[in-house]
Amino acid sequence: MENEPDHENVEQSLCAKTSDEELNKSFNLEASLSKFSYIDLDKELEFKNDLIDDKEFDIPQVDTPPTLESILNETDDEDESFVLEDPTLLNIDTIDSHSYDTSSVASSDSGDRTNLKRKKKLPDSFSLHGSVMRHSLLKGISAQIVSAADKVDAGLPTAIAVSSLIAVGTSHGLALIFGKDQNQALRLCLGSTSVGGQYGAISALSINNDCSRLLCGFAKGQITMWDLASGKLLRSITDAHPPGTAILHIKFTDDPTLAICNDSGGSVFELTFKRVMGVRTCESRCLFSGSKGEVCCIEPLHSKPELKDHPITQFSLLAMASLTKILVIGLKPSLKVWMTFPYGRMDPSSVPLLAWHFVAVQNYVNPMLAFCRGDVVHFLLVKRDESGAIHVTKQKHLHLYYDLINFTWINSRTVVLLDSVEKLHVIDRQTQEELETVEISEVQLVYNSSHFKSLATGGNVSQALALVGEKACYQSISSYGGQIFYLGTKSVYVMMLRSWRERVDHLLKQDCLTEALALAWSFHEGKAKAVVGLSGDASKRKAIVADRMVEILFHYADRALKKCPDQGKIQVMEQHFQDMVPVIVDYCLLLQRKDLLFSQMYDKLSENSVAKGVFLECLEPYILSDKLVGITPQVMKDLIVHFQDKKLMENVEALIVHMDITSLDIQQVVLMCWENRLYDAMIYVYNRGMNEFISPMEKLFRVIAPPLNAGKTLTDEQVVMGNKLLVYISCCLAGRAYPLGDIPEDLVPLVKNQVFEFLIRLHSAEASPEEEIYPYIRTLLHFDTREFLNVLALTFEDFKNDKQAVEYQQRIVDILLKVMVENSDFTPSQVGCLFTFLARQLAKPDNTLFVNRTLFDQVLEFLCSPDDDSRHSERQQVLLELLQAGGIVQFEESRLIRMAEKAEFYQICEFMYEREHQYDKIIDCYLRDPLREEEVFNYIHNILSIPGHSPEEKQSVWQKAMDHIEELVSLKPCKAAELVATHFSGHIETVIKKLQNQVLLFKFLRSLLDPREGIHINQELLQISPCITEQFIELLCQFNPTQVIETLQVLECYRLEETIQITQKYQLHEVTAYLLEKKGDIHGAFLIMLERLQSKLQEVTHQGENTKEDPSLKDVEDTMVETIALCQRNSHNLNQQQREALWFPLLEAMMAPQKLSSSAIPHLHSEALKSLTMQVLNSMAAFIALPSILQRILQDPVYGKGKLGEIQGLILGMLDTFNYEQTLLETTTSLLNQDLHWSLCNLRASVTRGLNPKQDYCSICLQQYKRRQEMADEIIVFSCGHLYHSFCLQNKECTVEFEGQTRWTCYKCSSSNKVGKLSENSSEIKKGRITPSQVKMSPSYHQSKGDPTAKKGTSEPVLDPQQIQAFDQLCRLYRGSSRLALLTELSQNRSSESYRPFSGSQSAPAFNSIFQNENFQLQLIPPPVTED
Repeated sequence: MENEPDHENVEQSLCAKTSDEELNKSFNLEASLSKFSYIDLDKELEFKNDLIDDKEFDIPQVDTPPTLESILNETDDEDESFVLEDPTLLNIDTIDSHSYDTSSVASSDSGDRTNLKRKKKLPDSFSLHGSVMRHSLLKGISAQIVSAADKVDAGLPTAIAVSSLIAVGTSHGLALIFGKDQNQALRLCLGSTSVGGQYGAISALSINNDCSRLLCGFAKGQITMWDLASGKLLRSITDAHPPGTAILHIKFTDDPTLAICNDSGGSVFELTFKRVMGVRTCESRCLFSGSKGEVCCIEPLHSKPELKDHPITQFSLLAMASLTKILVIGLKPSLKVWMTFPYGRMDPSSVPLLAWHFVAVQNYVNPMLAFCRGDVVHFLLVKRDESGAIHVTKQKHLHLYYDLINFTWINSRTVVLLDSVEKLHVIDRQTQEELETVEISEVQLVYNSSHFKSLATGGNVSQALALVGEKACYQSISSYGGQIFYLGTKSVYVMMLRSWRERVDHLLKQDCLTEALALAWSFHEGKAKAVVGLSGDASKRKAIVADRMVEILFHYADRALKKCPDQGKIQVMEQHFQDMVPVIVDYCLLLQRKDLLFSQMYDKLSENSVAKGVFLECLEPYILSDKLVGITPQVMKDLIVHFQDKKLMENVEALIVHMDITSLDIQQVVLMCWENRLYDAMIYVYNRGMNEFISPMEKLFRVIAPPLNAGKTLTDEQVVMGNKLLVYISCCLAGRAYPLGDIPEDLVPLVKNQVFEFLIRLHSAEASPEEEIYPYIRTLLHFDTREFLNVLALTFEDFKNDKQAVEYQQRIVDILLKVMVENSDFTPSQVGCLFTFLARQLAKPDNTLFVNRTLFDQVLEFLCSPDDDSRHSERQQVLLELLQAGGIVQFEESRLIRMAEKAEFYQICEFMYEREHQYDKIIDCYLRDPLREEEVFNYIHNILSIPGHSPEEKQSVWQKAMDHIEELVSLKPCKAAELVATHFSGHIETVIKKLQNQVLLFKFLRSLLDPREGIHINQELLQISPCITEQFIELLCQFNPTQVIETLQVLECYRLEETIQITQKYQLHEVTAYLLEKKGDIHGAFLIMLERLQSKLQEVTHQGENTKEDPSLKDVEDTMVETIALCQRNSHNLNQQQREALWFPLLEAMMAPQKLSSSAIPHLHSEALKSLTMQVLNSMAAFIALPSILQRILQDPVYGKGKLGEIQGLILGMLDTFNYEQTLLETTTSLLNQDLHWSLCNLRASVTRGLNPKQDYCSICLQQYKRRQEMADEIIVFSCGHLYHSFCLQNKECTVEFEGQTRWTCYKCSSSNKVGKLSENSSEIKKGRITPSQVKMSPSYHQSKGDPTAKKGTSEPVLDPQQIQAFDQLCRLYRGSSRLALLTELSQNRSSESYRPFSGSQSAPAFNSIFQNENFQLQLIPPPVTED
């Protein structure tokens, strides 16, 4: 960011100041500046309504205010994520971080951790707020500091204090006092270099309130007091604090006899100055000892004269910051600690900072303490209540993305922060918005590191304090009266807020005109931050800023014209003005200066035709949003011409209807609108400009009437015109202006009458002789009958029942009838619309219209004419609308029904029957109407189920449905079935008798009985007899035999015997087998399947040389798979003999074809048959022992005589399977044995490992265990490391009986988790509450004599507590099914039955076995390494 140096060249026309004038302003106007913060307070109080503090500080409404303890115990919010502002900071070389005193951190990171901290990209604050701070070099003081170092060996500057004078301390013990006038003259040089040699450098300075005394603190611990009027040394204090520590801070309080000092030992002392008998003395009192925590920052609360009567000043508050917490204490009337506030976790190298300021909150001015360390600033508001106690409330804190080394209030709303890379950040406290950042590395700021390290006295400070001191610059920055002074190694700089004018002018100098206007507007609206120099009430402030903005706007307009590119493309010029001109228009309108905009600005910009065009285009959005009314006629005319020239006619129309066009040439505008088809604009001009409402109608009628009368189709353009005409007529009759707004109230009746008179004219003006009567109504009816009648209906609604209105209505109706009924060129739909409209009007309770009933009869004839089949549905719909609108009263009902039936208007019939409650007849209407026949089911259902119909009506509908049931089923079987199930459940057999057609009956029954059809029928409620289900199964066997098994699986009530007979009748063998299996006749089912298999095999073997891809082989495979599945399903429940009776015949059936085919000529399918046979053998092996199978094969007469070669493949395959399974078993056993060995090793290691006690004394009696060794007491050590005497544990009842053993529990570990009774000991052990112990010769571990478990001679070993602990550890290593669990289960299985290779497959597996778990798998991985 560019900062403004003193010697900058300044544009005279805008803001000319020299650097001397600036400094003059800095100092001579100091009085006013010092009041800025208090003016600011007044303003805050004055405009408190604008600032809702609760909102500002995010304070919710609370019933009871929070206590200090609750505030202090609050946890801070999580830090937000931030972006580093300047990424180049990461790449700067670090300078010597041990340099101190006069070294400047400049822009190095100096070990700063913030560069890698939270990062946050900030918006460009310069364009938003301009330059907020003005900083200047105090040349006179700077030069004299350098000169003093050269001439009198003053040394380099070390500290600064500012009041009405400026005091600078040096490294050789001198204090230089400068005036704050324009000359910045050296007033006094206090001290001498000889004293400096004795005391060391000046490490701290303080000037009292009335600028009469100066306190100097030295690096070797001495303190001196000087009279600033005479330059006399008043006191030299050497015993105020412990010797050998540097003075870090010395501060006057508001009481001139009281000062506070803070030394490098971290202690704080109160100094009381007294004068007794002409002798000046100083008494010292320790407020805080460094042994309790080192204080490194102190800040007494100073109140200016304006606030000297504030109730809180009597306490003489002092804030102190140690390395761990903040303290606020009151020095008066007696010493009292009002608050302690601990830090959160902090970077130990960050600097604690404190700053007080009075702020206005909720109509009261109270002191606010800002304290920060690192990157968070906390604000604490201090209040005094009625009882005299002080309350501290925490306000919204500020999260930053950099570490702070200085915090300064510049006024109550604005704070200036200095970060560790010497960047200044100006921040608005209330919104937490960053207003400006300034790089001040050029200052070469002085750091106070050497005093924090107390190098002058031998560096006898703590490491923590020395680390904080690396970045300490407390004494280099001093603020006074809204100014901040920065002490550099060779210079002094002053910073202050710019006034609002300066900020605007500064942007102007930078040639940032748009930013200057935006900033000025923010001042105008009161939204700007850090505002200085604007006083008075809101209107006065606005007027001052508005005048300045007008000046800038003129300058801006001149610049826009001056900077316009002279040559080049017109687009470049247009772009230039499009960037510039809208700004002028915007601000003129924001300032409500239309006079300026349309006079001087417009005249100025009209000099350039491009600028003028852009200006006119800028006005468009304001006109369209009605923000700009009252444009001058000249501008309005130019505007229309400009858009016309650019061929933007739609824009012209939009503009015209938003403008006051009375000042324009009406005829010319109308002509332009008509030529360019801007009908909305034309109507608007006629209405507004001439109060003429009929002429635009006539113009539009002339265009659309001829083609309509000639029966031609209208063009799109003419359709648009017709629609606009209808809307326009509608608006006029409703009293609304077209296209927007309202007609003036006094004109509304007149306009209505004019429009009616116009519509009902017999002939148009200048009509030809052959024109038909009532041309306007006729045209509108032809154009859109329905919409025109809707317009009339709406108008009739609005009419008051006065005599004239009634006459108009009757007149219109008569004309409508005359035009439409006597003409044949209107469609039935159009005629129907008219009569529907009339029926609605006649049905109104306050109807006054009269219409001849014979006309309605004519309409009925016309709509029901059977000779004309065209538009059948349209005619029916029109007649229905007419009847529903109330036209039914106009007809004789019996005639109407006859004609409707004749014309096949079934909806009309339904409407009429509905009125007469003849619901049964409506069913006929539905069934005859091809468009709606499927809706009949819902209709019947609704009548029969919805309450409100009489039993007789329901009965008639029920009977009608029963009579037409065959028709209903053929229409939609599933819907018919649903209807029957719901309403005819007791008459299903009757329904079945009525369905003569077998296919229909099948469809109906399938819908009724098969739940897969998607019909939700409760089968239990139906109670269908089995014979009906069997009837359905028989039909299914006839019409869809492939679906029989699937259907049987979902059907419920059928008798097995009868069903088997049906399936046998239709020779469905698979179905018969399924039913026999279901019945329990496994052998019968198997024989049927076997017979099928044999017949299929026979087909295959008797085939000739067919192709290999033969379908019959696929049939064999499918049948065989089904047969195997049958055997497998049932083998579990059969004994060995029954199993063999199933499997061996199947094996023989598969092997028979191979026996028949001679070995010389192998059969075509022999390979395929062999693989199928192998499949059978593999399936058998799970249920029949391998020796039995081999024995059976070898007993076969064919193979018994030496033909083993043919089945060699089969036997070898079986042996391979056996080998594979044996290998798998051996491998698994081996792995499990290895795991068992490893587990036992671990168990042994756990058991034999020694325990390491944490201490050498008993955790209960706290005596060393050796002391009580003389007693016969045992020492018990737990694996958690605690050690006890067994006697102490017994006293604390830490023994538990568990499975006949006495178990000890660790008192310390279990006491925190005590649950009264340790009843569920096993679960407690698992959770680790009862810690197994290792005991030195403890008899309690041997089983008690009376223990019943001791008498049982069980073979199962009992684990001791250490083994149980180790076992638990192993279980924790193996989450889920551990290998130990596998071992356990295997050992149980092995002991329960004799070892056989196939024992696993022959016996049913354990119910909840690990092996049954679907996720079970052997994980062949090495065991995990446990930590010792």
